[in-house]
Amino acid sequence: MQSRQLFQRKRTMSDISEFPVSTTLHFYSNATRCVADFYQPAGAGPFPVVVMAHGLGGTRGMRIPAFAQRFVAAGYACLAFDYRHFGDSDGEPRQLLDIKRQLEDWHAALAHARSLAQVDPERVAIWGTSFGGGHVLTIAAEDPQVAAVISQCPFTDGLASSLVTQPLVSIKLTALAVLDRLGAMLGAKPVMAALAGQPGETAFMTSPDSWGGYHGLIAPGASNRNEIAARFALDIIRYYPGRRTPGIQVPVLFSVCDPDSVAPAKATLRHAGRAPHHEIKRYPYGHFAIYVGKPFEEVVADQVDFLLRTVPVAQKKNEPERRSRG
Repeated sequence: MQSRQLFQRKRTMSDISEFPVSTTLHFYSNATRCVADFYQPAGAGPFPVVVMAHGLGGTRGMRIPAFAQRFVAAGYACLAFDYRHFGDSDGEPRQLLDIKRQLEDWHAALAHARSLAQVDPERVAIWGTSFGGGHVLTIAAEDPQVAAVISQCPFTDGLASSLVTQPLVSIKLTALAVLDRLGAMLGAKPVMAALAGQPGETAFMTSPDSWGGYHGLIAPGASNRNEIAARFALDIIRYYPGRRTPGIQVPVLFSVCDPDSVAPAKATLRHAGRAPHHEIKRYPYGHFAIYVGKPFEEVVADQVDFLLRTVPVAQKKNEPERRSRG
């Protein structure tokens, strides 16, 4: 296993980008504080908003600002948040990935976004990537007020994702997970397992592009913990957000990476086809490649186009005035 649990990138001129100015705010999810960045476009609101969160162990600074930049330029506000136990959000123990809690965080983030004076609560889209790309499918099936969904290289099928892990690695992760779960029952500190590793190492993601791809998403000068509580290995195989797609009644854009090494495209395409109002965009890029460079440009352009068609920036003139927020 990679011995470094903290990884820090050196800032270079090629890393420097102009991101939109954001305001840091917070909301509460089951009495625990979650931290978010709110991006507001130019002009007078209320604006449609895109609520955004990352994937497995990811935080809001890991290339989400690049997507927010493009959405803001198109006229959308954005609310990007950290899940409890990760990033700047509160929650103990740290680096605990609990699926139920993360879904609660999504519902709390949506409620907070709709309460903001700058936001039109009837024009709320949700954007999730990787593990978060699976979460947004679950949320859209549960919240009929969501206007549109962008599910990027999504985790949709626990079995399919587990099968891409080498058997010996799976055995080692399971052993760590059992120790962690038993320790938690006794009040012990979490047993950690690496998020990204080299092929053959004991980590949740060990494809050839995982180590470099994951760390390539960390913001210049920032640090990120390359580990989560190992007990998650007992939960991932039981999570199938793709099965919720038939119950999503709003437009869903699936941004699918055909050679995806983490969230297999075959399973994703099967689930995506069952969404009543689905659009599928397929790309010849790996799971981590679409966050940067030319692949990013292609993906984000398709996503902006989807938003403009499904959640228009300008309200129609014959639409009634918004209800008072009270």
